[in-house]
Amino acid sequence: MVASEPGIDEIRKKKTEAMKKKDPEVIVYSTPNCPYCTMAKSYLGGKGVKFTDYDVSKDRQRAEEMIAKSGQGAVPVLQINGRIIVGFDRQVIDNALIRAPPPRRDAALGNIIYDPFNI
Repeated sequence: MVASEPGIDEIRKKKTEAMKKKDPEVIVYSTPNCPYCTMAKSYLGGKGVKFTDYDVSKDRQRAEEMIAKSGQGAVPVLQINGRIIVGFDRQVIDNALIRAPPPRRDAALGNIIYDPFNI
C-alpha cells in the first residue's frame, strides 16, 4: 500500500462527515386534522429539518402519489432520503435522517449504482 492512499476508516469518516453536512430530503404527506401529522411536522421543525408538506386532503394527485409510494391511505407518510415511513415514530425518523439515501438506479442502464462504502 502506498503511504499517500487513505485507509478505509479515513474514507468512511470523510463520507460520514459529508453525509452529515448534506440536508436530508424530506417530504411529509399529511392532513390538517391529523394529530400525528401535526406531531411529525413539529418534531421535524424542532430538529431544524426543512421539509415539504403536502396536504393530501386537498391535493388528489399528491394523495395518489402517497398511496403509490407507501401502499397506505393513512397519514402521515414521510419520505426521508428516499425511504418511506408510515406513521409517527421518533426513532425511525431519527434513523432515516442520519442514513444516506438508498442506491439509485442508473436511468440509462437501469442498474443499481453500488457504493461499497455506504454506511
